[in-house]
Formats: sequence, C-alpha cells, structure tokens
Amino acid sequence: MAVDRFPVEASHILMFARSIGDTNPIYYDEAHAAGTEVGSIIAPPTFAQASAQFDPDYFLRPKAGQKWFGSGATPSGAMAVEKEEPSDSKGDEKKSGSSAGGLHAEQHFTYHRHLQPGDVLTGETKPGENWEKESKRAGVLKFSESITEYRDENGELVVTARSVGVVTEKVIEQ
Repeated sequence: MAVDRFPVEASHILMFARSIGDTNPIYYDEAHAAGTEVGSIIAPPTFAQASAQFDPDYFLRPKAGQKWFGSGATPSGAMAVEKEEPSDSKGDEKKSGSSAGGLHAEQHFTYHRHLQPGDVLTGETKPGENWEKESKRAGVLKFSESITEYRDENGELVVTARSVGVVTEKVIEQ
C-alpha cells in the first residue's frame, strides 16, 4: 500500500471508533481527552489501517464495474477455479470450485507516538520476510510479511504496521 496523503481528522476517528464498538471518550470527547495524560483526542490502535481508504489501488477496495475480491462468496474471498471432475453415474460432468486461498494471518502496530486530529500521514509499504511451514491439512503454507511505515508531514515516523499473509497450498475441506 502506498498512501500519498492520509489526513487524520476528528470525525474519522469518531466514526472509526464507533465502527469497531469502542466507546472510549478519548476518541471523541475533547474535554475528557484534555484531562488525560495525552491531552487530546487520539486515534484507536488499529486506526492506521483506515489509510486504505486513501489508496485508490488497495486490492480489497471495491472498484466500480469489477468483481470484488472481498465478496465473501467463497472461503477467504478467494476466487473459485472451476475444474472438471469425472462424470457421475448419469454421465454428467461435474464441476467443483475448490482452490487454495490467501489469509490474513497477523497484524501488528508499533506506535512511535499517538495519532491525533490534524496529522497528515504518508504510508510506504516495503516487503518483509518470507517463510514456509508444512501443514497436515493445507499442505505448504507460504507466509509473507509486509511493513508499512507511516510518517507525518515532517517526515517523522509515527506508526509501523507489520502485516503477515499466508497462502495455502490446498483448500482445507470441511
């Protein structure tokens, strides 16, 4: 994800906190926040992920006129790949929609300072480590890490987000 401009606004913080069900007044009540150690409204810990709304190419963001990966119509939103299977007893060909898929495995945020209304961030994503593990049910699991650094308008590092995805070799049948 590359984000050229991610404005942190009080109304965005309020709506984000409400959307995740967090009623802590430090996210919306200026008078309450002024009396805290921080001294102002701050954003919830996972708020940096909202930067995806400012990245027009973010792969999970729906695009007009295109099939959406995150539709949930298949496991993990993976697109089903039809393959022909042997005919049944009536001679009819059968098709199945199984395919391996990707999963979001981990997300970590390291805050170098609190996000506050008025911050304008940029985000740059870099590849991290890659590794594999063997699974009895899903075959080889391929893990990949990406690291996004969010910097403020002065170039100071504010948040480091580390995300780990995993791709399975085969679908786990229920």
